[in-house]
Amino acid sequence: MRRRNFARRAGASTALCTAALVALSACSMGGSSEGDSSARVPELDPDEKVTIVFESYNYGLAGAWTDTFNTLIADFGEKYPNITVKAQKPQGNSPNPARDAISSVQKQSVAGSPPDVAQLGFGDFGFVVDQLGAQPLSTLFGPDAIEQAFGGEHPYADSVRNLAVSDDTTFGIPFVMSTPVFYYNADLFRRAGLDPERPPRTWDEVRTAASVIAAKTGKGGVYIDCLTKSATDWCYQALVGSAGGQVISDDRSTLSFADPAALEATGMAQQLVKTGATPAYTQQQGYEAFTRGDMGMILESSSMQSTFLKGAVGKWELRAAPMPGFGARPTVPTNSGVALYTFAKDPVKQRAAWQLIQYLTGNEAFTTIAKGIGYLPLRTGLVDDPAYLAAWADENRDLLEPNLEQLQRLTPWVSMPGNSYKQIQGNLMAAVEKIVYQGADPQATLSEAQRLSTNLMPAQ
Repeated sequence: MRRRNFARRAGASTALCTAALVALSACSMGGSSEGDSSARVPELDPDEKVTIVFESYNYGLAGAWTDTFNTLIADFGEKYPNITVKAQKPQGNSPNPARDAISSVQKQSVAGSPPDVAQLGFGDFGFVVDQLGAQPLSTLFGPDAIEQAFGGEHPYADSVRNLAVSDDTTFGIPFVMSTPVFYYNADLFRRAGLDPERPPRTWDEVRTAASVIAAKTGKGGVYIDCLTKSATDWCYQALVGSAGGQVISDDRSTLSFADPAALEATGMAQQLVKTGATPAYTQQQGYEAFTRGDMGMILESSSMQSTFLKGAVGKWELRAAPMPGFGARPTVPTNSGVALYTFAKDPVKQRAAWQLIQYLTGNEAFTTIAKGIGYLPLRTGLVDDPAYLAAWADENRDLLEPNLEQLQRLTPWVSMPGNSYKQIQGNLMAAVEKIVYQGADPQATLSEAQRLSTNLMPAQ
């Protein structure tokens, strides 16, 4: 697993230290394992009332997402009646509220009132640490508290514990995420004369199966939800990794957008579109077509699993497989998703925020989230415990297994560096989208995206 060691600017470290000093008598950003425990954020008195703001893009998504999170916050309120949680969606008008998450926290921070807890993507991690002022959880609450948060009867999967760690300091607790899962419509397989018991294992096999489905059923063959600007680069990084490369060096100093592995991955997807095996759909059109039963296969996050199941019930059979690979090379699954951070500077709100974070990443909450939305429970033992997810997992075992297996060999989604990280990410994915759906030359297009993005990289 790649380690996440971000070289924070002095100004950012100073800002974090200043915030932490409200609760701490000393500030040591790299020394979360040291320090006098008496200097850490105190516990709340049982009758101490506090109100905190929780910002999550789930509140901008109708249906299962909002309903599930309303249930979680209501349950938290019953367990912690002294803590009032004001839940809100990110400020902004994007069709997908997740796109507003970073700018929303940034605007509120500038105004002096950031949310106390926020749900932010792993692809934003460097910026969240360096610029937004995420508080260092392992410093505020101590390493024992972090270990307890990850442990318990059903501990976190080892592969995800360090996803929100920088310089040995824990800034966030991984929350909801997925690996790229290859869902497919077993009924369309049968109609096309394909064996649903033998889903494609390589992209060559996907191309063959998709062409057959398109020709014999008139439906879309396959949609890879990794290839548009709106998809971000989490899944695209998995494709490039599975082809034997990476889009950025391990130390996050050098971009490699146009390397042979990237050319192979984008070239493969471009051919799917050129041959008619993949319709030229937007991200939303792609997953909506699959939900309706009008697409044979889709590479997608398990956050869509609940939606797919509702679309399939009584109409078609949903199945899942691991993400396909490039020939005999092993696949390199990355993670989508988010971690939970606190931006609170008041010790009372910091403690309340920590209580909420612990609850939302506990056994009961992960059970509710898995059943309601389909996200992978990061406490993987829950799927075998009758008190939590065993019955649900038995009903959905075939859908869960690919995700659970891929989680064990996860390669982290790497965030782009610097203040222009969103533009770097956008340059990459705009180039990929242009290649795949508009037929642009892969080498020239990715090389130009790399040139433009290299100019945006922070000075070393």
